[in-house]
Amino acid sequence: MSDMFVEKFRALVPQYLQEPWEEADGIAQADLEAVFAELNITVPQALREFLHAVGNCEELMEAYYYFWDPEELEIQDGYLLFLEDEDEAYTWGILADQADVPDPIVWRRNNATGAWINEEGTFSEFVFDMLDWVFTDDDD
Repeated sequence: MSDMFVEKFRALVPQYLQEPWEEADGIAQADLEAVFAELNITVPQALREFLHAVGNCEELMEAYYYFWDPEELEIQDGYLLFLEDEDEAYTWGILADQADVPDPIVWRRNNATGAWINEEGTFSEFVFDMLDWVFTDDDD
């Protein structure tokens, strides 16, 4: 499968961190595939390419919310979990049975109630919108 999102995710580094993307910002495909095989999980293309592009870029991976490292990904309640907030009040995931969809819809779980809410955007839309929100100063 050809890369659909890698260049857009790599472009986040110069866009928000004002420095060029470097190979060290990402995680090698072979390393990702080995982790996913060990975990016995299927990871959607957009999430896989995000980790490949910027999975080692701490400034993006821990920008306000915390993206999980590949070996921390897990399936709970039928969702592949990939992100949580600082207070661990919310966790974001993708329906595990939608892992074969290249860019699936993101869901948010209220950890206190266990209720899931549709975020009404795909993984790539969610990431771009979230990082834009985090890095855009609205104090103007």
